[in-house]
Amino acid sequence: MCVIITIIMLGFAIQNLMVENWLAGGSQLLIALAFLLLLINNLRRTRAERTGQCYNGCSITNWIGNLFKKKESQ
Repeated sequence: MCVIITIIMLGFAIQNLMVENWLAGGSQLLIALAFLLLLINNLRRTRAERTGQCYNGCSITNWIGNLFKKKESQ
């Protein structure tokens, strides 16, 4: 899913930047880069789980993921 959204948003961003629609093109490029970062993080995490290694991960995506972590009730 991340691959599809990344490709589509990157295509839209390039089209908008070519016609000098800077705000829409810039925001779509930012969205495409964010999904690319998530895709890379998912690939690294899956590879680490398959090989049985410890995953430290990308510090940016771990930081964002920790913001939305469920809190355990005590």
